[in-house]
Amino acid sequence: MSADVSTNWLDAIRWDEQGLVPAIVQEAATGQVLMFAWMNREALAKTAELHEAVFWSRSRNKLWHKGEESGHVQKVLEIRTDCDTDVVLLKVEQHGGIACHTGRHSCFFNQLQTAGEWVAVDPVIKDPQEIYK
Repeated sequence: MSADVSTNWLDAIRWDEQGLVPAIVQEAATGQVLMFAWMNREALAKTAELHEAVFWSRSRNKLWHKGEESGHVQKVLEIRTDCDTDVVLLKVEQHGGIACHTGRHSCFFNQLQTAGEWVAVDPVIKDPQEIYK
């Protein structure tokens, strides 16, 4: 993955009406989906420049460098788009083994059970209160 010196490659992305694109984060080694987030043009450009995941936080209305507080940085190995160029896929190495703010490896830890209820099926690796001080 190399970031072109120009930003013309960013023009190929089909940004939504808020200037955002959905981003799926996948662990390169296992193929496991770790999380979903949003990126704006600046976040995607920074991700390509730094080779670390940077997202747009809609709740905080600012850029969010993954791992800036927790230390659980995502080293970006590849950036891909889907066929319509309206979704970005980041293939990453997850540092610290934790991608989720709940202290789990993946944000996708809830599983629908046959009884019609959601159950957390993946363990907490580290208590979030120890991660975020």
